[in-house]
Amino acid sequence: MSFKTSKAERTTITRDVVDLEKGNNNMYETIVMLSKRSNQINVDLKEELTRKLQEFASSTDNLEEIFENREQIEISRFYERLPKPVAMAIDELVNDKLYQRKLEE
Repeated sequence: MSFKTSKAERTTITRDVVDLEKGNNNMYETIVMLSKRSNQINVDLKEELTRKLQEFASSTDNLEEIFENREQIEISRFYERLPKPVAMAIDELVNDKLYQRKLEE
């Protein structure tokens, strides 16, 4: 999934509970599914951000390099402006891009 093109809301909005549980009929399972998916998205975002910031890592730290690294600051700001992982997970659920596999007992 491309996080850069996510159409998720960047601010908190009110959701109708009935719309969220339409395919599952169990609100608790829906919440667990959303939390697991948002954790997956969060881990992917952190790994991607860490990988991009590693390019700017240096073995010697001097004060001028820390304040002059504009590219690193821009990358960090971009990731701060992205929608939150929970909003991305809810957007996937609402747009039927998220599914749940149930293990048979």
